Amino acid sequence: MAGNSSRRGAMRHSKKGATVGSGGVRRRALEGKGPTPKAQDRPGHKAYAGGAKKSSGAKASPGSDQVAGRNSVLEALREEVPATQLMLMTRIEVDERVREIMRLAAARNLPVTEVPRSDLDRRTDHAVHQGVSLTIPPYQYAEVDELLQIASDAFEPPLLIALDGITDPRNLGAILRSADAFGAHGVILPERRSVSMTASVWKVAAGAAGRVRVAQVTNLNRTLSSLKSQGVFVLGLDADGDVTSRELELGTQPVVLVVGAEGKGLSRLARETADQVVSIPMAGRTESLNASVAAAISLYEIAGVRAAQGRA
Repeated sequence: MAGNSSRRGAMRHSKKGATVGSGGVRRRALEGKGPTPKAQDRPGHKAYAGGAKKSSGAKASPGSDQVAGRNSVLEALREEVPATQLMLMTRIEVDERVREIMRLAAARNLPVTEVPRSDLDRRTDHAVHQGVSLTIPPYQYAEVDELLQIASDAFEPPLLIALDGITDPRNLGAILRSADAFGAHGVILPERRSVSMTASVWKVAAGAAGRVRVAQVTNLNRTLSSLKSQGVFVLGLDADGDVTSRELELGTQPVVLVVGAEGKGLSRLARETADQVVSIPMAGRTESLNASVAAAISLYEIAGVRAAQGRA
């Protein structure tokens, strides 16, 4: 019967010629779906609330649990960085570093796994791994009181470093190396909007990440105020300072050096909390230094003041 669209197989005529219709099957399939569910209600979506519960910390980026590269892995094993597995690329070209890596892994009874290059690329987020990668567990942060205890055990006035708004892991890695070189007792990081201890930091810091403890706090300014109440002076490092790094009379006292991000400098609250704001004198036209460089210079100056007091 002409026009009977409910009859399966009815012919539809168009410019492309006669075709067999669906008999309304497709139309009925599209009916009754309703509005699109919210993201948290859709299984498979990253925001799905019914999935596995996420930890309160920031989600690790790909490769964040891997120390990659022969020199970095060798240094990490020498410094006894906590590790759970060593991965070697299948048919790796063995040199003296790889032999030493394998020897140290065996001495620690560390599981060794051979994997194809493609797997190693994926696990290290395509870093330059040179066929070697070391898996490290999540970093166990210290408490601020532990950092103070480290200074007390060494019979030294505390020298701490707090990072205010620094997000580059290379800066943290370099600051850890300077902290180790100039006798700092620990580094303090805020939980939010800040770099954290990842494999990238271990790689830049080399062995210093295993020697200098790092604490992570919920609120940096509250922590600074707490340290002040315990007799620790807060020195803010900024281009617009009250004194220069060569005039650090407070350097011999218990000190926490607050390093702001390059460009933005110290946050308003950190500046208001500081007992002194310290600048680095520069003769050239450069307006600011990299955060890790500025921290290294300031730590060097403080170490010099303390050494002079020890000789007096």
